[in-house]
Amino acid sequence: MPRVAREGSTSDIVKEMHKKRLGNSDMNISPIGIGAWAMGGGGWTFAWGPQDDAQSISAIHAALDRGVNWIDTAAVYGLGHSEEVVGRAIEGRANRPYVFTKCSLVWNEKREISNSLKADSIRRECENSLRRLKIDAIDLYQIHWPNPDPDIEEGWAALAQLKQEGKVRWIGVSNFSAKQMDRCRRFAPITSLQPPYSAISPEAEEETLPYCLKHGIGVIVYSPMKSGLLSGRMTRERVASFPQDDFRKRAVNFQEPLLSRNLELAELMKKIGGRHNRSAGEVAIAWTLRHAAVTAAIVGFRSPEQVAGVIGAMEFRLTPKELDEIAEFKTARAES
Repeated sequence: MPRVAREGSTSDIVKEMHKKRLGNSDMNISPIGIGAWAMGGGGWTFAWGPQDDAQSISAIHAALDRGVNWIDTAAVYGLGHSEEVVGRAIEGRANRPYVFTKCSLVWNEKREISNSLKADSIRRECENSLRRLKIDAIDLYQIHWPNPDPDIEEGWAALAQLKQEGKVRWIGVSNFSAKQMDRCRRFAPITSLQPPYSAISPEAEEETLPYCLKHGIGVIVYSPMKSGLLSGRMTRERVASFPQDDFRKRAVNFQEPLLSRNLELAELMKKIGGRHNRSAGEVAIAWTLRHAAVTAAIVGFRSPEQVAGVIGAMEFRLTPKELDEIAEFKTARAES
């Protein structure tokens, strides 16, 4: 099986201990995975602005060398470009990481993005992803968004067929509700759910996380630092200087009055992290990993320096008292 962590050192043993089985799969994954959204580069809807491919590849290598053993990308990230970058980064590595990608968002020659869960469309997407990633089988293939809703069953049946054919090893969903997962489970088991989840956006706790816990569905959360807001490095000045094609420029959590509250929460996380020589980002990621339903968190990297800033989240865990501090802050701000 693909593995990354090298044998022999104490740190490797610790990393092995922290790995968790993802749902019904045979994959034991590290507590954090490499998120390749921003690696798609600029010039498309939901971009993070320009990105240097060499930096992306260096970031992937830095994370893999520190024990991360999976990468999550999607066909739509950079309209195929992110998958190409991931393919270049993992090509020739002796211990290839698990590769997760997603389908259902397609684009035309005008770079206009639309949704499709039609079986023939998903099959084309899968073939294109395999080609861009330069691999024989995708370790986890996920429906990116449950749209159009009436086609969910057709899309899920298509993924189940691809699994049967060996083109993908395990299948999951992203951004699905509990009711939508119920519909899928009638056709084939769900290996994992990928929901947004952070101390800023904890909505998954209400329904989807309990559902996954009850039904043995693995959970890999995305945006645990809320797109950098909880990294400890975000400032009003930085937000104001985002390039025009950075989707965060238009996101409500990056605008007042929410921006001030979110930066205050980041400061609290920086304070908590300081007690342990950890970053605010590591605290934010640890907050998501505390939940019993969460298998691991997707962390977006754009450079080796960013990897160094949060790789401690592989092992760091918050104390009950520190979790209470964060909960009290959130309650106080909600009431004010």
